[in-house]
Amino acid sequence: MLKKSPKLTSTLLLLASLSVVAAGCGGSTEGTNGEGTASPSPSEAASAAATASAKPPEQKQKQLRMMVGVIGGKTAEEHELFQKEVERLTGIKVTMEKPSGNMNDKLLPAISSGEKYDLIQVDKPLMEILYDQGVLMPLDDRIKGSSVISDAAVFPAAEWDQVKMKDGKVYGIFTKFQGGTMPTVRQDWMDKLNLKDPKSLDDYYNVLKAFKEKDPDGNGKDDTYGLSTAGLYEIQGFMSGAGVKAGYVMKDGKRTIPYATEAAVPVYEWFAKLYKEGILDPNFATNDSGKMRDLFLTDRVGMVTYWDAWVGMFNNTRQQQDPNTSFRAKGLLPAEGPDGKIIMRRGDPNVWIIPVNSPDPATAMEFIEFWSTEKGNILGTLGIAEHDFTVKDGKYELTQTGKDHSMDHGSPFIYNTKWQNPFGLLPGVKEAQELVKKHATLETTGANWKEVEKILNNYALQAMQGKLPAADAVKKMNDELKAAKLID
Repeated sequence: MLKKSPKLTSTLLLLASLSVVAAGCGGSTEGTNGEGTASPSPSEAASAAATASAKPPEQKQKQLRMMVGVIGGKTAEEHELFQKEVERLTGIKVTMEKPSGNMNDKLLPAISSGEKYDLIQVDKPLMEILYDQGVLMPLDDRIKGSSVISDAAVFPAAEWDQVKMKDGKVYGIFTKFQGGTMPTVRQDWMDKLNLKDPKSLDDYYNVLKAFKEKDPDGNGKDDTYGLSTAGLYEIQGFMSGAGVKAGYVMKDGKRTIPYATEAAVPVYEWFAKLYKEGILDPNFATNDSGKMRDLFLTDRVGMVTYWDAWVGMFNNTRQQQDPNTSFRAKGLLPAEGPDGKIIMRRGDPNVWIIPVNSPDPATAMEFIEFWSTEKGNILGTLGIAEHDFTVKDGKYELTQTGKDHSMDHGSPFIYNTKWQNPFGLLPGVKEAQELVKKHATLETTGANWKEVEKILNNYALQAMQGKLPAADAVKKMNDELKAAKLID
């Protein structure tokens, strides 16, 4: 056996120690990291570092805070579902505050205190108030920069004049197509009594008298009225018979309110006659619109004055209750004036506005674009997928909830001609809307209209009930309006 030399022994010991050090430093792919797992090679570590640096940072979800009036769910629970559906469809987390009472009472104090909203649903009168307060962001450039909003097939070019303010700029983008108001009649009662569509105030009187006296519901009882309203809302269809338009009308450079002029006296006297003869619902002066609608739906009254959309909703409601019902609501033209002309009210535009202090106007515009195209149109009309409707093999079907909601989640009618409601319009709506498109015009009110309404309501309702001569009522209106500097 050969004897090892001291020099050889030292060399072997040095190599062994280097081997141990190399293993401890992870130089081998078979080494460990001290936890029993394989350590990456230098090339693998470099590759992982490069991948990590190339990965984009996680983006924060877009969020919007809104205040809405009628857009959303019908109940608090459904409103939560509605907000989640918006998030599913857009990726934007939305908070849609929906005041239960008068929206102005909630919104105006909030704006005054500096609260920030990205988007607010308002009508034109409220938009005018906010414009005067310097709250609104002009949207002309954003509209021009949007291939969606600037598309005339989505919003007709002629409609934008409705939402221009005094400076000629646009401050709102439409939430829906706004219709108009009109006398709405029980056409099945008209047919039963062989009555023709009325044209003059005298014709209207004869129809309403027949509804009162000829037992149109066939129950053998004297329990029907010819007409109901919700106070002065909405008597334009009858004021038309005297050529009188609601709101402000400029005459010789001065502000006038035709409802408070002598021209309106014959119409107030016409109402007083209806009231005295029991043709007019005795509670009309204190009715809200809900009570008025209920009378119409429960066979108590033959005519109301309301929106074109409700022609369809009345029909749908009764058909849901009884598919074999004979009930049929129909919209009528207002009474012709002395010159043969018709005055019909078109509803104030309903729009999205972006406040100047919006935290995220770009995302607000992104939402408006969504709302104005097919997915948003479906949500605003049909409602929430799998809740209000289902789709199978491209065929839409309303759930019972969807039927009860009458395809209205804040935007029952739209401008966008690129999407057609798969269910069409509710019965009677198309014909009613044609009347609106042909005859209706906007009213002019303004920031102080609430003060005007108090004065008009006080004296006009007394005149319509025969408690005050119509001429005296008009004079008192005029005196108080002038004293308050609400007319010139």
